[in-house]
Amino acid sequence: MKNSNVVLLSAVLLWANSQPLWANRSYQTGDIIFHVSKSQQSLGIQKATKSRYSHMGLIVNKDGKAWVLEAVQPVKYTALQQWIDRGVERHYVVKRFKSNLTVQQKQKLIKNAEQYLGQPYDLYFEWDNRELYCSEIVWKAYDNALGIELAPLSKLKQFDLSSPEVKQLMQQRYGQNIPSNETVIAPQAIFASTALVEVDRK
Repeated sequence: MKNSNVVLLSAVLLWANSQPLWANRSYQTGDIIFHVSKSQQSLGIQKATKSRYSHMGLIVNKDGKAWVLEAVQPVKYTALQQWIDRGVERHYVVKRFKSNLTVQQKQKLIKNAEQYLGQPYDLYFEWDNRELYCSEIVWKAYDNALGIELAPLSKLKQFDLSSPEVKQLMQQRYGQNIPSNETVIAPQAIFASTALVEVDRK
């Protein structure tokens, strides 16, 4: 009997360790997930926006699985666990709109965001729909589909562009023609939004 209990306990532990980090969480379509990207531009974004987090996406429950709709190259769906694994130390934070979205609102939100699938990532952070970056697609989906402005928009010149990492990024992207008046939305602005509440952190 003792040996049977040991075998059973071992099996349970193996099963638990094989489950994804989010297995016991209940994330909803429309939740917003943040992490620290390992991309080359991540540190520059962190320095300019004074934020720990440099990448984000929309959680979508689809076909019985959890996905993140994100703007990378190109805009696409990424399996949630794969998205988590890509972040620094697999750390992430999930936030939710403070008033739970209805089924109809979730459908409208995702339908709006999905129109951008396959479009290129916007390296220049321009406020148009030809190319998109991570926080842009989330902000626009909430605004266009639901009339919800998650956070105030900013101008590029309002960020801290003084650090060497940011200066190098600006030089690579724009040369001497930095578009200081370009409208932008940073991950930090949405992360700090009073319209959102934190539902998980790992």
